[in-house]
Amino acid sequence: MTRSFRFSFICLAVVSGLTSSLAGCGNRQDSGSADSHGATAQDEQDFERGPHNGQLLRSGDFSLEITIFETGVPPEFRVYPFKSDQAIAPNSVELSIELGRLGNQVDPFNFSAQGDFLRGDAVVLEPHSFDVSVSARHSGGRFQWHYESYEGRTQIEPEIANAMGIQVEQATNGQIRETIELQGTVLPHPDAVTEVHGRFPGLVQALRKTIGDSVREGDELARVQSNESLQTYVVTAPQNGTVIERNASVGSASSDRPLYVIADLSRLVADFKIHTRNIDRVAVGQTVRVSTIVDDATAFSGTIERILPTLDASSRAATARVLLNDMDSTWRPGQFVRGVAVIAEHDVSLQVRESGLQSFRDFTVVYARVGDTYEVRMLDLGRRDGEFVQVLGGLEPGTTYVTENSFLVKADIEKSGASHDH
Repeated sequence: MTRSFRFSFICLAVVSGLTSSLAGCGNRQDSGSADSHGATAQDEQDFERGPHNGQLLRSGDFSLEITIFETGVPPEFRVYPFKSDQAIAPNSVELSIELGRLGNQVDPFNFSAQGDFLRGDAVVLEPHSFDVSVSARHSGGRFQWHYESYEGRTQIEPEIANAMGIQVEQATNGQIRETIELQGTVLPHPDAVTEVHGRFPGLVQALRKTIGDSVREGDELARVQSNESLQTYVVTAPQNGTVIERNASVGSASSDRPLYVIADLSRLVADFKIHTRNIDRVAVGQTVRVSTIVDDATAFSGTIERILPTLDASSRAATARVLLNDMDSTWRPGQFVRGVAVIAEHDVSLQVRESGLQSFRDFTVVYARVGDTYEVRMLDLGRRDGEFVQVLGGLEPGTTYVTENSFLVKADIEKSGASHDH
């Protein structure tokens, strides 16, 4: 499909199969010169097109039809010359165009004859937002046009940008982390759990602690009357911790089942299920970001301590164990948690924050900031990790771009009519 632009006064047009046009073009027109002839102005309501559906730039009886062609090729200038509205040989015209972009970048184009048109020698890069200077020579005459063609651009004063919460940073190199999401459960560390049994079978005469009680090593837990000696002996806590099970009652018999289970709840683990398709991608030592199901603010970063050797009998899933530091009692045994495991890290030469991405026409973009001006940058993207995304093209390293509230910049551009469909 070819593309079409529309400008205030003498605005550059390009061919479009959909004949769509640019709203919000620049409204500055510099007078053209053709020896003693001035350029003919066209306002936005009187838009003259040429036979190739491009816009005509006129000066006396000489005119150029400017198009950007992209059917099967990257966007390129194709310019058709006319004399008294009759096509003339392209090789009789010397033509150059300069596109002045935001940030003082200038894209020059020289032209050579090809068929019935003059073809530019470079790709017209996105965004198609620039100050245009056209210079032509024909039959001893010199012709010039100057105009603005802006798209995806707006100006926001710093005070307003601050009030809108617009934040920026520079695009730079970094690291993209390849991750997988896991579901798991918080449990006491196996080494921190102790079962407390009576030394001899007998009758439970007293129980001093219940579930949830804190105990210290040596505290009395129970009294049991031995069946053999009929002597009463004391059962004490073998470690500091918290009672997490009580499996007896007064008057019951002490048996093989533990009277109490005590755990040191400052030593916890999160056991995550690893589906069969991911078993070979998960390894000991990988970083896992652990968070509660409902509150990501409590996230904890740990590493996989071990992968248990057996698979779950029903799900055939493996188990990856992550140590949790619970000195602030964030985690509780039995709690369901979410994990994000970093299974690979890739160094990239350029990345941007996912929070800054927006859609513009058929592109994914960020908004570059130069001074008080914001303008789209169409991106070719690669790997993602949920926080950053790799940039393969469309953005220069070091570009200052919007990272937060970029949707407000997009809304301001759309409100001003500075975007259009090609």
